Amino acid sequence: MEYFAQQVFNGLTLGAIYALIALGYTMVYGIIGMINFAHGDIFMLGAFAALIVFLALGALFHSIPAVLALLIMVIVAMLLTGLWSWVIERVAYRPLRGSFRLAPLITAIGVSIALSNFIQVVQDPRNKPIPPMVSQTYEIMGVVIALKQIAVICVTAVLLAVFWYLVNQTPFGRAQRACEQDPKMAAILGIDVDRTISLTFIMGAALAAVAGTMFIMYYGVISFSSGFIPGVKAFTAAVLGGIGSIQGAVLGGLMVGLIEALWSAYFSVDYKDVAAFSILVVVLIFLPSGLLGKAEVEKV
Repeated sequence: MEYFAQQVFNGLTLGAIYALIALGYTMVYGIIGMINFAHGDIFMLGAFAALIVFLALGALFHSIPAVLALLIMVIVAMLLTGLWSWVIERVAYRPLRGSFRLAPLITAIGVSIALSNFIQVVQDPRNKPIPPMVSQTYEIMGVVIALKQIAVICVTAVLLAVFWYLVNQTPFGRAQRACEQDPKMAAILGIDVDRTISLTFIMGAALAAVAGTMFIMYYGVISFSSGFIPGVKAFTAAVLGGIGSIQGAVLGGLMVGLIEALWSAYFSVDYKDVAAFSILVVVLIFLPSGLLGKAEVEKV
């Protein structure tokens, strides 16, 4: 039982990171119906930004509290990834918004490859390690809980609560929901649709940056290719929970994390990805819109 509880906690930690990334997918899809396949690489850029900030802080200061260092890393990573995402949306996605549906998808894949290769050239293809920032552990009823796991879960919970409030209780959130339902009518009513979409991209990138910072703090290593697999799994989580649904993205992320952790603990770790995608297929057979998704109604 203790071993099972340990793996559940490990899975929740991993699932919290997936949930943060999945929110970016579900927000963009909810408003413009586009899958931003470059979002995983935005996550990777956020992790690299956090790593560079950490190295800069280490060079400038002899010692700095881990909490303050993490806070600075998160803020800088959010600002930089938000800027990159804004540029990508303006240059690569906005001109194709009214074109046929495959054009933005192909562009997103191209942007993903460009970002990955750019980091490979600038930072070289080797893995980039980071010294352990938080090493304290606690044992509770036989379950070893690392302080960095608590940090990942708490940061994710706070950000999700803030994001839920922003989307559901603020004028900007109402503008987002209006653009999701009918962009043309929203524009007629005075909503700046382009600004709303750009800010949505920036918000999704900021969440991905936090996920990247938590990822490098938790695993201690990052590389130019580290955005692909987490990005695909986060997209899987968004689809599993119901893409376009905030609660679905969170539920899907936690489920994917738990499936991976439990499968790796009790079965072969080589097939943990197979297990996650197989469960996705089974769920979509019976619930094509995902666990919490709503069936789309075609407008005629």
